[in-house]
Amino acid sequence: MFTPRDRAFATAIARLNHANPFTSERIAHEKEALGTDFVEVRADWNLAGPALGAHPNVTRLQQESAALVKRIAAAWPKGGGVGAEERDLYVQVALFWLFHEYVPSFDAAIRAGGAGGRIEFYPGFRSLAERHLALPGLAYLDEMPVPHLFACLFQVRRAFHHIYHSLVGASAPMARLRAAIWESIFTHNLERYRRSLYARMGDFATLVTGPSGTGKELVARAIGLSRYLPFDPKRMAFAGELDAGFFPLNLSALSPTLIESELFGHRRGAFTGAVADRAGWMEICPAHGAVFLDEIGEVDASIQVKLLRVLQSRQFQRLGDTATLTFGGKIIAATNRDLAAEIRAGRFREDFYYRLCSDQIVTPSLREQMDASAGELPLMIGTIAHRLVGAEEAPRFAHETVAWIERNLGVSYAWPGNFRELEQCARNLLIRRDYQPAGPLVAAGREDWNSLLNRGTLTAEEVLRRYTHQVFEQSGGNVEETARRLDLDRRTVKGRLTPVR
Repeated sequence: MFTPRDRAFATAIARLNHANPFTSERIAHEKEALGTDFVEVRADWNLAGPALGAHPNVTRLQQESAALVKRIAAAWPKGGGVGAEERDLYVQVALFWLFHEYVPSFDAAIRAGGAGGRIEFYPGFRSLAERHLALPGLAYLDEMPVPHLFACLFQVRRAFHHIYHSLVGASAPMARLRAAIWESIFTHNLERYRRSLYARMGDFATLVTGPSGTGKELVARAIGLSRYLPFDPKRMAFAGELDAGFFPLNLSALSPTLIESELFGHRRGAFTGAVADRAGWMEICPAHGAVFLDEIGEVDASIQVKLLRVLQSRQFQRLGDTATLTFGGKIIAATNRDLAAEIRAGRFREDFYYRLCSDQIVTPSLREQMDASAGELPLMIGTIAHRLVGAEEAPRFAHETVAWIERNLGVSYAWPGNFRELEQCARNLLIRRDYQPAGPLVAAGREDWNSLLNRGTLTAEEVLRRYTHQVFEQSGGNVEETARRLDLDRRTVKGRLTPVR
């Protein structure tokens, strides 16, 4: 049923279906499928920020897939009798075509927020799926019922949306970060995920690490809002709201008692101020949702024990109550601390750490991104400018901001506060046409300390002072926390915080 050209195209499409869309592998498979029709311009869109409209390669692949599916379906023998290899190739092309046929509808539902209402385009999807995937001798829909197939394809589009539209950057480190988030959601084996793992991913906690200000909560949100949602064909609706399954909690901002209350809930009278029963995030979070524990490295040892129990047995109790409740969702945690060092210092439980790190993602620093791509600064400033001043004024303000940074801070400035500092710099320039780094990390002549280190011009004492300043800024200007992180006496820290000449 397949010509040699059809077979080569279908084989490439099958590989494309299973590829991580944020890797160079995706580009290679598109090129394999299209041959000389492949368009090189912006083929590496996975390195860039969101663009409007489909890429010409995707459009051409969709057109060729639609033509091949219709041709093969029309020639399909009434008695079946199609070989296993050709059946599998046909299914892969049909899935690619069916998914892209409904991308506009999926996107409209995602933009609408999916308030748990009816998905009106499902009957059309079901009709097309049954017409092309329930051919004689083709048992694909027996193994992959239409409601589950619909839920899986919709999840793929939701994940793509949250990853692609949440993270700014065109550098290789950002492309790797997007690919890592995709794998955290679907694992490296999409077929196995669709067969069985879609219902088990809550059993695997995700730990996001990286410097402060590098978007760890954005990573967690992308994962939490991209989880599998079962679809009910009778109600023509998903099991939950598309944008209401993420429950963040900053552990460093609350006392241990309030953390326990927020996480596990409490009974009336459990502590002073507990005037009524209250359900916590662990109880409220649905099976398809995620609880995000930011600054997990700050949490008290007693709470680590209770969270360890949740990770081991998925059980917990409200404060002041003896009834055992079950947590059905996924836990995502984040920290900018070195947890291995915290374990060695006796501040973080080793057994808790190993329960958290079955899946790990590391966010790159802003300096890493800029070192990897010369265009990263203009791209990020452009995004910030659009948010601060609007589309019409953004290009002019972005140009002014980039010019000021290059002239006054230099292209090698370390950006110790990462993207958060870059955004603050833009705000300062917008209001006062000036920006002064929070700490004296920039030497005279606007040279950052990384440049000085590379040239070997700093004394040992200057290195210690500058590093102390960096940790001080990352600790929110807290001397006690800086001393704890550096394992120094607070008086030593205060002595090193004198201005660096």
